[in-house]
Amino acid sequence: MLYKSNGRTIFNIVNYSLLTVLCALCLLPFINLLAISFSGSAAVAAGQVTFWPVNFTLQSYAFAFRGGKFLAALWVSVQRVALGTSINLILMILTAYPLSKNTNKVAGRNIYMGYFVITMLINGGLIPTYLLVSKLGLLNTMWALVLPTALPIYSMLILMNFLRSLPGDLEDAALIDGTGPFGALVFIILPVMKPALATVGLFSIVAHWNDWFSGMIYIQHPMNYPLQTYLQSLIVNIEDLIKTFSKDYIKLVNMMNARTGRAAQLFLGALPVIMVYPFLQKYFVTGLIIGSVKG
Repeated sequence: MLYKSNGRTIFNIVNYSLLTVLCALCLLPFINLLAISFSGSAAVAAGQVTFWPVNFTLQSYAFAFRGGKFLAALWVSVQRVALGTSINLILMILTAYPLSKNTNKVAGRNIYMGYFVITMLINGGLIPTYLLVSKLGLLNTMWALVLPTALPIYSMLILMNFLRSLPGDLEDAALIDGTGPFGALVFIILPVMKPALATVGLFSIVAHWNDWFSGMIYIQHPMNYPLQTYLQSLIVNIEDLIKTFSKDYIKLVNMMNARTGRAAQLFLGALPVIMVYPFLQKYFVTGLIIGSVKG
């Protein structure tokens, strides 16, 4: 047991106080956003809403769901996250595994490593990437959203460093027992990689979910927009959208403040990631710490 001196007690009080303040700074804006989304337009316009809804109403959420295509855009984003994250993990594993070996095991390993690292400093640019996607016939398809970012180099480096931190005897024992390199990867290495895979997997989930720019560039039909692109267009082009809806819908919009509608959309967009993160949190910090240095 640690000796609890007066100095340590003061340190703990100050430390916990600072952490509490930091947590409040992170949570209070989100609570305010949630309160605004459930408040009436007059109260929001008057600045009366802080951390509790005033004149509770669900009009903003009715606007979001009746805004034309919310559920369709949500389904597109779910498909994108599932497909994109799967591709990311497969390519990261297949790339990080050989690059984690020494040059005496993988010929030209340093050349391959330089090839991947240089892409973190220099990329092809927006226009060449768009032309490539267009020439391949991927516009207005799900592949246009997932293939340009199929291999996240930064996340791959985390996996590579994690693999390099593992004892080499673990794989050597599997090879001596008659398992090939692929079998050693699938049955021996992958089960040990759960913390690192959860870490880079969460990175990919958040990246795919929050990306709206790719949908704006590569998807030309609003019906195929992912959720974040749809929400962005709903906020920016709300006047054009109003013209296409019925009188009842226009009445709903007039009863609602722009801030309340925006708050509801932002909350709905962030909710799925908030629900997933607690299940991966225990792996998240562990994966970052273990994969940050070579043991």
